[in-house]
Amino acid sequence: MEINAPIFPESIADGSVATWHHQPGEFVTRDTLLVDIETDKVVIEVFAPEDGVLTTILKQEGDTVLSEEPIAQFEPGASAAPSNDAAEAPTVSVQADVAATPEASADGDRFASPAAKKMAAESGLNLTGLTGSGRDGRITKEDVAKALGSGPAAEDPAPIETPVPIAEPPAQTLSAPPPGTMFAGSDDERVERRVPMTRLRASVAKRLVEAQQNAAMLTTFNEVDMQAIMQLRKRYQTEFQAAHNGTKLGFMSFFVRAATEALKRFPSVNASIDGNDIVYHGYYDIGVAVSTDRGLVVPVVRDADALGLAQIEDQIMAYGEKARSGKLGLEDMAGGTFTISNGGIFGSMMSTPILNPPQTGVLGMHNIQERAVVVDGEIVIRPMMYLALSYDHRLIDGREAVQFLVAIKGMLEDPARILLEL
Repeated sequence: MEINAPIFPESIADGSVATWHHQPGEFVTRDTLLVDIETDKVVIEVFAPEDGVLTTILKQEGDTVLSEEPIAQFEPGASAAPSNDAAEAPTVSVQADVAATPEASADGDRFASPAAKKMAAESGLNLTGLTGSGRDGRITKEDVAKALGSGPAAEDPAPIETPVPIAEPPAQTLSAPPPGTMFAGSDDERVERRVPMTRLRASVAKRLVEAQQNAAMLTTFNEVDMQAIMQLRKRYQTEFQAAHNGTKLGFMSFFVRAATEALKRFPSVNASIDGNDIVYHGYYDIGVAVSTDRGLVVPVVRDADALGLAQIEDQIMAYGEKARSGKLGLEDMAGGTFTISNGGIFGSMMSTPILNPPQTGVLGMHNIQERAVVVDGEIVIRPMMYLALSYDHRLIDGREAVQFLVAIKGMLEDPARILLEL
């Protein structure tokens, strides 16, 4: 039987094969994860329909696939053939030998520098077994020169059993290093890595550029005194958790509720532009931007006006866990009438958030810092946060944008206004 790609929604034209978790000839049980397919928005998992053997892979990693296109062949009820294991044994041995050589390591910790490889290739030197003196055992140009000067290494008549192309893998097969990774190398060498952009990152980049090109985007700023909310959280945190099965009272639920009440007063901020038409939404679906290793995703808290603080916190927590594990579905991110982005968790002091089309407004939260402010004619120390509202000036006038942000500020500084709808 054929294993097909899933049915993509209308907003997704195609996807690409990200990772095959099993290889041809392997036996898998029902509902075992076979392959991840990456789209512009999410990673879709494809599972085994029943017990059997994955016989043939039709679409390799990196290949583009269309909706319901065959990607593999599957034999239900079969068992793995012993001959396959025997046939694959030499390949495994070769791969193990290659991985053991410093120059063939793909993790970037132990490998020969480009200058060393070039010098070794020109002189016919086999780098296998050569000990590097660079950082983390990296083979440098000096190591090759030293080996050539000693004589035996260059005159070794033993043939190179490992294929040369494997010893120097293409740059695109290397994965992106984690943040803060330092590349090993000598002082006179410049090391680079080139990795393909993920579909999600490419899609985010495209949408951000389109947002700036197609909207008349402006940003207005204000600041909010967070003392009232911080005191409220401190006073009721224990009782809140006990009443709501351990759910913590965070800051984001207050911002979602404050934004929802402000959107009720300024419908144009909750609207969108469709061609020459303005679409006013009678519901309040608030997108909450979440940063992941793959890129920025915006799951949506639906009908936020009908949810309590605990329900909002639960949804945001669940979305965060799903986003970090790559389990967000298309239905989790579809729609949305307004977005909140919290750069403060990374230490951002002030920024200008970019619109999430076709929405006309996005609220940016920032870091909370104690600052000297004047209250009732006296200088006091208060926990202050800068707020930023980016808006589409084609639909929202500056007066509306400023009043909208002032309304949010008032509700955050006096949370009772949220409950009283003042």
